[in-house]
Amino acid sequence: MMRAMDTILVQRPQFEKAATSAAGIGIALCLLLSQNTLLSAKDIGNLTGISPTLNYVRQEQQLHDPAYFEEEISQKYNGLEVIEVEKGVKHVRMIRFYKNKPVRINIVELSLGVNQGLTVEPSIASDTLASRRKISTIAQRDDAIVAINGGYFKPQTGVPLGTLMINKKVYTGPIYDRVAMGIFDNGFDMARVQLKAELITNKGGVKIDNVNQPRMLSVHTIVYTPDWGEYSPPTPKYGIQLVISDGKLIRVTKGRNQIPKDGYVIVGPQKNLNKIADAGKFKLNIKLNPEWRDVNHIISGGPYLVKNGDIYVDMTAQKLGSVGGRNPRTAIGYTNDNHLIMLTADGREGASIGLTLMELANLMKELGCVNAMNLDGGGSTVMYVNGKVVNKPAVQGGIPLSHTLTVRKIS
Repeated sequence: MMRAMDTILVQRPQFEKAATSAAGIGIALCLLLSQNTLLSAKDIGNLTGISPTLNYVRQEQQLHDPAYFEEEISQKYNGLEVIEVEKGVKHVRMIRFYKNKPVRINIVELSLGVNQGLTVEPSIASDTLASRRKISTIAQRDDAIVAINGGYFKPQTGVPLGTLMINKKVYTGPIYDRVAMGIFDNGFDMARVQLKAELITNKGGVKIDNVNQPRMLSVHTIVYTPDWGEYSPPTPKYGIQLVISDGKLIRVTKGRNQIPKDGYVIVGPQKNLNKIADAGKFKLNIKLNPEWRDVNHIISGGPYLVKNGDIYVDMTAQKLGSVGGRNPRTAIGYTNDNHLIMLTADGREGASIGLTLMELANLMKELGCVNAMNLDGGGSTVMYVNGKVVNKPAVQGGIPLSHTLTVRKIS
């Protein structure tokens, strides 16, 4: 029996037949091409029984067709309570039974193709990261029509733990290469994210281990921007702080510093930072892997639930063993036709017992997700739709959160 802590990968046997057929078609085409036969798109369509051009056009039309969206939602959630939130946005309520006990589930499914007047983006609780607010406060401030709780955060301060990018600006860097979802103009992507950052000076470069994250190792060199708050955190043993303003070094100290509005503070081991302590010019270069060049926003969580169409729960790899078991859950994912799915499942009560990660993964795949990931759950699980909290968190209205994932109309 596979332990709960192990990576779980479930293959897709139902696709084997399709794959075999596709392979057969590929072989046939290769044989024809090897005989110097020139095939047009029309010829290929005659051979395979489909028209590539027409099929592509049809798929593009469907992505923007409200009638097709309505039909698809009607078939997927047949017999369930489906509420229209906005054009291209549906809120679905359901009760599922696991081990003969109920789980209360709320789902929002939306299509940015059907309603291009919407935006999906993370939102922090306040102007700085060390802050928490209830979801209704954040959503009403942003005029959101839908919001769910975001990824993990440090309970004492509210600082997000993991990658967070909003409007192409990196607020916090990744931890443990955890999975994150990238949000683009025309869709979504999901991958485990790594930071590739460097402080470049005229005296050489220094590797940056993270951005606006609580210190995990004394040997790490971390940059703190004004988004962190007014002051940098304490210096680790044998460490120093470099205060950079407008690309120039203005102070070297062992204590905390006020973070310049036009700069940042570098905190790390003295032996690493001494070599650039007398440099004249400083430039911070922050990159992520994967690059996701056109990405607008990134929100992280973990573990994976569905990866490239397969159920894939990698708790151990992302150091998330503590989030196993049956709990309230929040998850996000997207379908092959770029529908975003946001889901909450209530738990820890007789009327709703919560979900295990495997049950959540199976449900997200059943809903059509080709990629999906777990977000912060437990007491954080909360969903807001059209002015009110629609699930039943243990704390009425939900606990104060670090950040949310919101859907709002573009003004």
